[in-house]
Amino acid sequence: MANPIVTLQTVIDSLDILTRAVLSNKQTLNLEEAAAFTGLTTSYLYKLTSTQEIPHYKPRGKMLYFDRSELETWLRQGRVKSVTEIDQEASAIVAKSKAAA
Repeated sequence: MANPIVTLQTVIDSLDILTRAVLSNKQTLNLEEAAAFTGLTTSYLYKLTSTQEIPHYKPRGKMLYFDRSELETWLRQGRVKSVTEIDQEASAIVAKSKAAA
């Protein structure tokens, strides 16, 4: 017989899995969903929207909504190259300069 006692952590883990499943299929997110999706707090998202640093929508000037694909693009800004990528670019520049000389 299975243990009928369910721990709070088990319930939390199940809710996290369900939340991720719902968010993965939803294109338009409200503030709380956008916070869960980005890992940012709602207050920080409010700050980013008030300074117009993050793409968002305010139909009728009230509720905040976010487009999931726009959030993904915004999250991927400012990519930092790996050491390998930098080395490859440097090697290519050196090879070009040697070939030109």
